[in-house]
Amino acid sequence: MMKISVIGCGGWGLAVSTLLEGNGHNVTVWCFLEEEYKLLSEERGNEKLLPGIKLNERIKLTTDMSCAKGCDIVVVAVPSFAVSSTAEKLREYIDKDAVLVLLSKGFDKSSGYCLLSQSLEKSMGGKGRIVALTGPSHAEEVARRVPTAIVAASKDKEAAELVQSAFMNGFFRVYTHSDIVGAELGGAMKNIMALAVGISDGAGYGDNTKAMLMTRGIAEMSRLGVYLGGDRETFAGLSGVGDLIVTCISRHSRNRRAGLMIGEGVEPQEAIKRVGAVVEGYFATEAVHFLAQGSGIELPISEAMYRLLFEGEPLQKMAEELINRQAKPEFWGNI
Repeated sequence: MMKISVIGCGGWGLAVSTLLEGNGHNVTVWCFLEEEYKLLSEERGNEKLLPGIKLNERIKLTTDMSCAKGCDIVVVAVPSFAVSSTAEKLREYIDKDAVLVLLSKGFDKSSGYCLLSQSLEKSMGGKGRIVALTGPSHAEEVARRVPTAIVAASKDKEAAELVQSAFMNGFFRVYTHSDIVGAELGGAMKNIMALAVGISDGAGYGDNTKAMLMTRGIAEMSRLGVYLGGDRETFAGLSGVGDLIVTCISRHSRNRRAGLMIGEGVEPQEAIKRVGAVVEGYFATEAVHFLAQGSGIELPISEAMYRLLFEGEPLQKMAEELINRQAKPEFWGNI
């Protein structure tokens, strides 16, 4: 049995807490807001986030971040924009060799759009061993014990294997992975493609268009991933094509839901507001645009999404430009 704290009580934080407690670990959940703590204390669940899921009474709740002291594993399950600020507060409570499991997906705008593991590492000042847990996994389904496979990616093999042993069970399969850069980038960029697929569906395009966006999206993810130091092969796995598929087609996907509304004519900011939760693909689009500047890498879908979301380019014009790009082979060396 391990002592584990989960920092964040959103859908993922609660789903993972239930999973870990079910695996026999001593689990404490940290809540950022007092009202979140009160709701979970009284209801032992959050019907809006995870309908029908109740937390076992053995799971402890707190608003005191010192719960992370002496933990074998600390799970960071806050929105991407809050990773850096949360880590700054968390640092004093983390043991040097503790394992930090990052569930958040995206980029840190305040640090030049670096990957979140890099932001977490910087904020921790050398404390903790970081593992990104990522792949095709909706919190709603993990909480309901739906069979799921995911990767624990880290530069530290021992840390990745510890996470594997802590999380893995009869419905939740965990693979270890050495390419944390590629695994994280796949988890972040697939949100852009899910937005694009949602927009395509909302605008009335067909399955052919959806397949085009998903497969050419993988090509873009691979190009940028290699440029940033990741391995091309990573994007053919769970954190690449696997996460892309589940986010592009699932009814649980916030990015796809926002895209559907945009495709139907709703302004991007209004669509995000209506979703009522963080739409990571919107922020990832801005980050990828920034990271690709001056790189010479072709990212036509990502750049088209940037023009549509941030520069107000009409959807029809964007679609025509994408389909009428210069003819070329699908493969010409590096994808």
